[in-house]
Amino acid sequence: MENITIQVDPAIAKAYREAEPEKQQKIQMFLNIMLKKAVSQKPLLDIMEEASQQAISNGMTPEILESILNDEK
Repeated sequence: MENITIQVDPAIAKAYREAEPEKQQKIQMFLNIMLKKAVSQKPLLDIMEEASQQAISNGMTPEILESILNDEK
């Protein structure tokens, strides 16, 4: 993996910095998948399938994704 810097709202930055390391890792995985989708020139369905397989192989479950999207603790 390689690091990049992106600008986010101050509240998002604060929440991320204060999150548990496990939640930070899950957020990083989610963002990596979303960024890959955004910059890829592959058909959307191919990207979605690859992202799904990558997320599953990295331990992402529907419950974890829902937790991230709902910002549950």
